[in-house]
Amino acid sequence: MERLIFDTHAHYQDKAFDADRDELLASLPEKGVKRVVNCGTTAESSKQCKTLSERYDYLYFAAGIHPEDCAGTTDEDLAGIRAFTQHEKCVAIGEIGLDNHYPEPSKEEQLKVFEAQLQMAKELSLPVIIHDREAHGDTMELLKKYRPAGVMHCFSGSVEMSKEVLSLGLYIGLGGAVTFKNAKKAVQVAQSVPLDRLLLETDCPYMAPTPYRGKRNDSALIPLVAGFIGELRGKTCEEILKITAANADALFFHN
Repeated sequence: MERLIFDTHAHYQDKAFDADRDELLASLPEKGVKRVVNCGTTAESSKQCKTLSERYDYLYFAAGIHPEDCAGTTDEDLAGIRAFTQHEKCVAIGEIGLDNHYPEPSKEEQLKVFEAQLQMAKELSLPVIIHDREAHGDTMELLKKYRPAGVMHCFSGSVEMSKEVLSLGLYIGLGGAVTFKNAKKAVQVAQSVPLDRLLLETDCPYMAPTPYRGKRNDSALIPLVAGFIGELRGKTCEEILKITAANADALFFHN
């Protein structure tokens, strides 16, 4: 059976790929990688994602301003994100959301930029790629207000929290962290999430699955995650890859 790897969250514009980016990206299709959504975190990195998508047929992109990068966001910055969404290979607004792990940028600034991008996604009928770290209450409040299509990226919450996310029609994104020894909550979510609401992602260059934890991640390692989840769910690696690729197609291309 042919492998159908759809990586719904990557950062190939990251400096970790500077030394061999083109060599790596050229090699991924022969490893079974069919589609990748490369996610912007600023106006500048969204532009880099756009440029890469123009160079590689299988690469698509999301444009957005990440909560950790939202300090000093101007109307001009947001207009730039909106302009990127008109590109034929822009499939989502992201990576956007809230992050209370660090004191800066301020909560007020994060909320303002997140809400502006949710409004934009609603107006443009685009899905969103959500970052939620230690900010679940505020994140869910805004998601309930705007009810966008989209995915909760790198989901790290409990089964109860996943049910709340799923009730809004959102997808759950899981990656390498589910394979980590201490990932009890992620494993429980992987066991319980309806398979038609599951997406696979790398968040590369970060979050490489076991046994590559701590090394640079890339989309070719997704079968390690799919195989791990398959064992939990009584499915083969290829079945999980096929199901999650179909889910990603439904979200990003038939929304």
